[in-house]
Amino acid sequence: MFEGVLPAIITPFKRNSAMDLDIQGLERNIDFLLACGIQGIVPCGSTGESATLTFAEHEKVIEITVNKVNGKIPVLAGTGSNNTAEAIRLTKAAKDIGADGALVISPYYNKPNRSGLIKHYTKLADLDFPIVMYNVPGRTGQNIEPELVAELAGHPNIVAIKEASGSIGQISRIIEETQDDDFAVISGDDNITLPIMALGGSGVISVAANVDPLRMVAMYQAAKTGNYQKALVLHYALSPLFRSMFIDTNPIPVKKAVEILGMAGGPVRLPLDELDEKKTEQLKKILGTIPKRNRAGHAPTQKKPGKTVAGIRKTITKRLYGDNTT
Repeated sequence: MFEGVLPAIITPFKRNSAMDLDIQGLERNIDFLLACGIQGIVPCGSTGESATLTFAEHEKVIEITVNKVNGKIPVLAGTGSNNTAEAIRLTKAAKDIGADGALVISPYYNKPNRSGLIKHYTKLADLDFPIVMYNVPGRTGQNIEPELVAELAGHPNIVAIKEASGSIGQISRIIEETQDDDFAVISGDDNITLPIMALGGSGVISVAANVDPLRMVAMYQAAKTGNYQKALVLHYALSPLFRSMFIDTNPIPVKKAVEILGMAGGPVRLPLDELDEKKTEQLKKILGTIPKRNRAGHAPTQKKPGKTVAGIRKTITKRLYGDNTT
């Protein structure tokens, strides 16, 4: 169900004192991503500043995304919390709104024991809704070990894991341990998407795809079809962008990047703060190396008369890569 390039979308805010949701900006951003051929979309993840969204805002962002996507691709809504009751509330809301699944971060700060993790994920999966676990030790302070992943993968509603441990050995072991289950392993780090796919991973929940979705999709498609030579060329072409997305805490750089390129971004909410001047100049230099037609906001965001989104996407891809797109 969840494979390919799934941008973990930013939540654009207005530059006013309340930092209100920029609803029209969010809709434009989603239109752009859809036109670029993404295979799924993730609202309200860490990149979407879920930690500073109110419950009402959280549900609104998911609702806008579901309505905009209108069934074209899966919507995987971030609903995690370090409070199981809150995670249940958000997951139920995402299900009722019409999302296709929930991305649930491992509880942060609490550092639950093994039985607590099992109960946490099982209670969410028992809501009869597809659950994607999210392992990101750098943010949670705790790793979900491969053996535990394999055990939880036995639940019919726990369908995948977003793996951001950074350990290729661990990710390989998870794929090995779950290959007999109907279970997907999705990269949570843009820069190791290619090796994870070579091991049998199903794609990436991506930060960089907010900025350069066309080349991210092209890299995924090349790897999926076994054209690793092309995938490797694209990986190295994208690597400076991957690094630039983490010159400061995510999503500070990506929000600044999309705003520089003319999309809806806006400020980050405290306790995060704006990218400083030096890092902004670094970021601008990297953004300047992206081919102009690849950049966020440069693809058509609306259908032209008589043309479908698929047709627009084909035209964009042909312009970027020529006829050799396999």
